[in-house]
Amino acid sequence: MAAPSSPGVHVPQLLLHHYPSSPFSEKIRAILGFKGLRWSSVVIPVIMPKPNVVALTGGYRKTPFLQIGSDIYCDSALIADVLERLAPTPTLHPPESAGLARIVAQWADSSLFGAAVGHIFQPAGVQSLFGNLPPEHIKAFLADRAALSAGASSPGMNPQEATGALRLYLQQFDARLADGRPWLFGQAPSLADFSVYHCLWFVQQVKAVSGILDEAPHVKRFLDRCQTFSEGAPEQLSSTEAIAIAARGQPEPLADEPFLDAQQGLAKGSRVKVSATDYGKDPVEGEFVLSRPNELAIRRTDARAGELVVHFPRLGFQVRAAQ
Repeated sequence: MAAPSSPGVHVPQLLLHHYPSSPFSEKIRAILGFKGLRWSSVVIPVIMPKPNVVALTGGYRKTPFLQIGSDIYCDSALIADVLERLAPTPTLHPPESAGLARIVAQWADSSLFGAAVGHIFQPAGVQSLFGNLPPEHIKAFLADRAALSAGASSPGMNPQEATGALRLYLQQFDARLADGRPWLFGQAPSLADFSVYHCLWFVQQVKAVSGILDEAPHVKRFLDRCQTFSEGAPEQLSSTEAIAIAARGQPEPLADEPFLDAQQGLAKGSRVKVSATDYGKDPVEGEFVLSRPNELAIRRTDARAGELVVHFPRLGFQVRAAQ
């Protein structure tokens, strides 16, 4: 069930660019439901080419991203922070979780997700995922994901290693929930819950390999609780309509604040490239306009979408001077 968002707080139109089977999108869909926020769904292609995505992001290709007018927010970690800023109640950071929820969320989005993906991509899981698709579609998907993973900072686990790790994680989570607490840190969900949820939701969707979840009954009930948040029916928009919304507007004015990367020789207004450090390292080039401890942003212009500011989290991304 959706919880009511902060009373009296105006929230702008939220456009989530996603596709139904994307696990990181499920994380954000659940957070939107938890906060009781209205949002618009823009379903994007699963694989490249994604010309309407590139028009908005400048080359960033991971899913999802959030659009608010002419501002584009990349990566689910930053999107969660933006939603918390727009609608602080109910919070993703209840007192009992303090800063620990963010640390667990970062671990889940990398280590737990890696174990989930490795477990899914065993032969039975691959057959379950692709069994009804024509061979050319399977080939295109695998080629796309190979390109996405090119130059990845660490190799993925093989299925045997991944299943062993996932089984251990499930045992640990099940023990955590065995005292009857509904959420990992107590009586209220936190960012950690949604980050753990989307990884295990991904496993749950692949029926041929989802039986591992039966070993953790408390975790299965936890997943059911999380999934109720993402059951809303958002407004549907096309990518073309989303581009038109961006073109009609202007990015939100940026506050006059310290520019952190100036200390490293990257001044405000300089030409830079921002790219992920783990995988999907396609760089986005533009004018460096925001440098916070937790957020980077560049200004760029697209022939169809107009002037845009594209935002990234600092963790997991690097900024370099454009050559």
